[in-house]
Amino acid sequence: MTKTLIVLLGPTGVGKTELSLSIARKFNSPIISSDSRQLFKDIPIGTAAPTQEQMKRVKHFFVGILDLHHYFSAAKFEEEVIKFLQEYFKNNDVAVMTGGSMMYIDAVCNGIDDMPTVTEEIREQVMDMYKNFGLDYLVEKLKNLDPEYFEKVDRKNPKRVMHALEMCIMTDKTYTSFRTNNKKARPFNIIKIGLTRDREELYERINKRVDVMIEDGLIDEVKSVIPYRSHNALNTVGYKEIFKYIDGEWTLDFAVEKIKQNTRIYSRKQMTWFKRDESIKWFSPDDVSGIEDYICDRIDD
Repeated sequence: MTKTLIVLLGPTGVGKTELSLSIARKFNSPIISSDSRQLFKDIPIGTAAPTQEQMKRVKHFFVGILDLHHYFSAAKFEEEVIKFLQEYFKNNDVAVMTGGSMMYIDAVCNGIDDMPTVTEEIREQVMDMYKNFGLDYLVEKLKNLDPEYFEKVDRKNPKRVMHALEMCIMTDKTYTSFRTNNKKARPFNIIKIGLTRDREELYERINKRVDVMIEDGLIDEVKSVIPYRSHNALNTVGYKEIFKYIDGEWTLDFAVEKIKQNTRIYSRKQMTWFKRDESIKWFSPDDVSGIEDYICDRIDD
């Protein structure tokens, strides 16, 4: 049998977790999480990390393995997952990966450009600029150092802007010069399953999930990580809004509504990204038998 990686992807709240458990059990596989925030300890509620009960049902990897101050990237994720799969496929035929972090999924499936590792000194230098002068300052600096990437980057995404700026400052070259976008061949088969729902249904699920997070203790979770609020791991939906509530800038009701709104916006960005990939076969998460049949038809006997 050809070694096969099954990738279950889709927007936040669509229903990847439960389906991944079903698919993993059918193919006797563990689950590799491709969620960039579920890597971190101490924030399971806001990241909708698999529960202890779910992780008892199926073994998970790349969940809750990092402290909040640790830096991680799509390139590092690619390196670690490929290393894991090389060992895993020596004795097993099928692995399941699931999540919604677009760049992390692409890194494993297609590879990511080889780039120098940013030093801690440069990372702190750029972070200090961000704290002291704000995102607009960094965007303007990036425009001067790499006008080509400036035209492409999401200028409202601090992580993207900061990483590009780090590379420019450290190497004295443009970030664009490192972006070759050459697809890497993988020694295993990849089956991509995209999960989708009607937009209104998805939004309803997102709103309900946020309410459940609040009931499960999201506010206390955010309070517990206040000492780490400047770290990139917490620069994400759910935490930014509750920080504003804690700071007295927003009421709790307003913060919760903003979490719902920003999560819905993020889900649209995810779908825009995924829809560009013609290798993805789209299903309703409720069509378990159809998904299983599709996978079985594409796994070599």
